Amino acid sequence: MQIKKIVDLSIPVTNETPVYPGDPKPHLCSAANIEEHGYNVSELNIGSHTGTHVDAPYHIVKDGKKIDEVSLDHFAGEGVVLDVTDKNPGAGITIDDIRDGLDKLQPGKIVLFHTGWDAHVGTDLYFEHPYLTIELVHELLERGVRTFFIDALNIDPPDGSSFQAHEAITGVNGIIGENFTNFDQIDFDAPFITAFPLKLSGIDGSPVRAVAMEL
Repeated sequence: MQIKKIVDLSIPVTNETPVYPGDPKPHLCSAANIEEHGYNVSELNIGSHTGTHVDAPYHIVKDGKKIDEVSLDHFAGEGVVLDVTDKNPGAGITIDDIRDGLDKLQPGKIVLFHTGWDAHVGTDLYFEHPYLTIELVHELLERGVRTFFIDALNIDPPDGSSFQAHEAITGVNGIIGENFTNFDQIDFDAPFITAFPLKLSGIDGSPVRAVAMEL
C-alpha cells in the first residue's frame, strides 16, 4: 500500500494550548538535560482531554467503556468531511446544514465536522464555537455513525448549558474527538483517518496524533 499524502489533523500541545474551562492546564518542562545528565527527558503534565483528543464513553457514562476498552476500529476508517464553515459563533449545526452529505454517512464512517474554528486557536473566539444539535446527532446515530470529530473545542454548546450530544454518543459507546485541525487540507476523496489513543488504563480519554491519509 502506498500513501500518497498525509495531513496532520492535530494541534500542537504546548503550555498555551487551550483547554475546556476547568480542565487541567498543560505544563511541559525539562526533567533532565544533556548538559547535566547526558540525555534529554521531559515532564508532561496534561489532562486526558488536552489538545486533539478522543473521549471514551466513560467520560460521560458512569459504567461506559474506558479508553483502553474501546475497540480500535472506532479510531480508524474512511472519513467524511462535512463543510459547516458558514456557522456563526455559538450556532447549532443542524441536519439541513449537512443534508448534501447525508447519503455518505454509513456504519464505519468517521464524520469530520469542518467548522473552520481551528483558525481561532489562541483567541477568545475559540471558546465561542458552533456545536452539534441533538437532532443532528440522533440522525447520524440512526445511520450507524459512531465516531464524531470536530475542529473545535467541544461538540456541545460553548456556554456549558447542555451535554446532550456527548450523552447521546457515549450512551451507545460511540467516540467523540475534539480540537482537530486542518480539515481544509483534506483535498482528496475517501480520506483514511486514524486517531489512535494512548493505551491509558481505566480512564476517560486520551490525546491523539490524528492524520488523514490519501491511499
